[in-house]
Amino acid sequence: MENLNWRSLNNILDTLPEDEVLRLLTEERGNKRRVTILTRLHQRYCSLRAARERIDILGEAKAV
Repeated sequence: MENLNWRSLNNILDTLPEDEVLRLLTEERGNKRRVTILTRLHQRYCSLRAARERIDILGEAKAV
């Protein structure tokens, strides 16, 4: 996603899986380093990661 701008990011961000958001975040950190894009990618990545971790934790609790 070479030509990623704020508008295109917001159009696709909710459809991307966690690993793709992390890839975009890592790519942005190493290249353009735009603060607003980094912030939004990090927010979305944390949200997806927290949801995944919550499912894992609750799954463990139900297994006991």
